[in-house]
Amino acid sequence: MGKFFAVTVAIIAILSAIPIVMNYWGPPADISTHGAAIDDQLHETMWEAGVSFLAAQLVLALFVWQFAGRGRNDKLKNFPGGAKWLVIAAFLFVGTEILALGVIGQKAWATVYFAAPDKDAVTVQAQAGQFAFYFRYPGPDGKFGTPRPDKIDEGNQNFFGLDPENDVASRDDIVAGELAVPVNRQVNLLMHSKDVGHSFYVRELRIQQDFVPGLDLAVHFTATKTGQYEIVCTQLCGLGHYNMKAYLNVLSQEDFDKWLKDKSAQ
Repeated sequence: MGKFFAVTVAIIAILSAIPIVMNYWGPPADISTHGAAIDDQLHETMWEAGVSFLAAQLVLALFVWQFAGRGRNDKLKNFPGGAKWLVIAAFLFVGTEILALGVIGQKAWATVYFAAPDKDAVTVQAQAGQFAFYFRYPGPDGKFGTPRPDKIDEGNQNFFGLDPENDVASRDDIVAGELAVPVNRQVNLLMHSKDVGHSFYVRELRIQQDFVPGLDLAVHFTATKTGQYEIVCTQLCGLGHYNMKAYLNVLSQEDFDKWLKDKSAQ
């Protein structure tokens, strides 16, 4: 029975590795300037973790096979030096692997989160709330109006709590339920949540960033291919979480300017 279990463990481990090695379920096409670095990092992580997992399962199968027929009265064999050195070796191996992945991946991470956005980046404010995304663009004056939480009125579509009567800068702000951006131009996305935790995830952009209540966060990206892509919330945020989504529309610069003009006229 023990040897049968050992063979079963080895077969399951090998079969589970085949789809990953053959890349049956690859990611969607990348549409960002930083996506290639992130894909490379994921590729490295999958290979290192996969090889470690497969090796561990095969070693487990080997041990089970070797000791499957041991009787109760058989003398036990101890590993030279005891278990302490095995634990130390495992700690050093896993720690070195994680440190190496962190060092390799820091550049890809820093490109999105720590590097300053371009001076001519398109600035958009993204707001997440149960259960919808809304996006705000500065008008022709290039300034955002100051949001006032007490002015938020979803019934009147004042999602950001703007006060155009008393705040001149907010009078030309553009608010939309979709995120439109120009292709091949950097976008600086300013993110905040008005209630609970949410997430901004666009798989083609290779970006997944949480909205954290009480914190204003920023992430910047450059989309390289026109088209429409789904934005979804990946943080469980309530009963309507399953339906919380919006769309990213990557437009040519000409179409983006026209989109802004049409929204301003509404």
